[in-house]
Amino acid sequence: MSAVEETKTQVRVPKAQAAQAQPSVVTRALNLLSSVRFGVTLLVMLAVASMIGMLIVQQNVEGFDKYFANLTPAQKFLYGKLGFFDIYHSWYFDLILLVLSLNIVLASIDRFPSAWTYVKKKKLDASAHWLRGQEQSAEIHLEAASRDEAVGKIKEAFRTSRMKATVTEKNGKTFVFGERGTWNRLGAYAVHVALLTIFFGAFLTSQFGRTGSMGVEPGMTSSEMTETVFNVDQVSQAVYQLPFQIECTDIEQKLIRKEGAITSDNTLDWLTRIKIKDPDYGEREALVHLNAPYDYRGYRLFQASFIADGKARQITLRVTPAQGGTPQDINIPRNGVAKLSDGTRVEFRDFSANFTVGGNNADAGEGVYTNPAATLAVTPEMAERAPFAKQPVAGYTWRLVDFEKAPKAHVLSIQKDPGSSIVYVGFTMLGMTLVGVFFFSHVRVWAFVEEKESGTFDVVLGGNTNRNHLGFGDRFKKLVASIGGEPFEVKKA
Repeated sequence: MSAVEETKTQVRVPKAQAAQAQPSVVTRALNLLSSVRFGVTLLVMLAVASMIGMLIVQQNVEGFDKYFANLTPAQKFLYGKLGFFDIYHSWYFDLILLVLSLNIVLASIDRFPSAWTYVKKKKLDASAHWLRGQEQSAEIHLEAASRDEAVGKIKEAFRTSRMKATVTEKNGKTFVFGERGTWNRLGAYAVHVALLTIFFGAFLTSQFGRTGSMGVEPGMTSSEMTETVFNVDQVSQAVYQLPFQIECTDIEQKLIRKEGAITSDNTLDWLTRIKIKDPDYGEREALVHLNAPYDYRGYRLFQASFIADGKARQITLRVTPAQGGTPQDINIPRNGVAKLSDGTRVEFRDFSANFTVGGNNADAGEGVYTNPAATLAVTPEMAERAPFAKQPVAGYTWRLVDFEKAPKAHVLSIQKDPGSSIVYVGFTMLGMTLVGVFFFSHVRVWAFVEEKESGTFDVVLGGNTNRNHLGFGDRFKKLVASIGGEPFEVKKA
């Protein structure tokens, strides 16, 4: 009988592992929204959109109609469809701001706990092996009468390096921990707050801000500003009511060349004196000139342009009695009144830069004075308008001897900007926080003190910083030298 040998083979079948659960759509969306890479992408998109807004004239900017007329039909169609003519009010610009703000908030929430540990849960002790692996490390033999004296030398060296020292005893071992600039770990979050402040102010301005203009000339009062609205090739005027009235009391043009024409090239500055009449806050006087806007109740008034149409801010007349006598000179401001010695009332009604007999003014160019003349109203017995004249009027001969050139009107740009103050605060915060983040750093240094022989201690030092590593290396060497002792190993990572 034969024997049959059976071989039993054990086959091991691995247990089926449960498939890892895929993150939900909400989780993936939150991970994307809190991603730093996604935030940088949004910043680049925002910068590109802002550059487009600077390179392409926006429809609410003066001169847009001329810019638009010079574009090709293809450019008009493409820019109009993409919303480039009013990009700061486009839906995608607001969307980028909103998503970027959300990204900053979520990224800050996601990473703040790890940064907060540097403030609340400080690492006060470290092994010698860990210290030797730090960015900067050194080992020295230190002679001291006692452990307290050795620790005191290390603490004094830390203090000299402007670091706050903390001594820790653990398992019979002594550690000295020093640090400076802990707040720098939170600097990024201060930058985030500044950016959110700027975005919030910009959003308020884009949604609730208004920009219009008001032409003002002496004696005029208005409470309306006009905004030119361009809907691609359609032009319309929108009128907005101000919560106060503006009365123009005087306009002045400071010319570079007094004999020259009133042009922007020949203008050093132009000044508008106004009186604001507010039913809630009373009246106040204000001055608006070229580089000094005036702010009132959330509105900013600044110079935009002027209408030359040669006028005079004030005139000097030489008045001579028709029957003979001593002539007298009188100065009359625009729309003003002066009296002669006998009580005759002289009113300055109008001024013409290019007067011709018959009342038709020759066109010699805007702001060019070829034949200046003043229109007066003389009283008592008659109110007769007379341009410059040598014929007697009211018993006097009148001669225009001098005048101060002025435009017909100034055009004030009025901007309601509810977010401007917030934006200014945000940029101030951003500047301060960026300086704090990039010009300062969080420096940490540990010292492990171990007693060897009587009066001899081995000190292992190690430290790191979150930025400015080159400067930290120099500071660490000075720290080691200030402790004293005999270095037997110094390492720089």
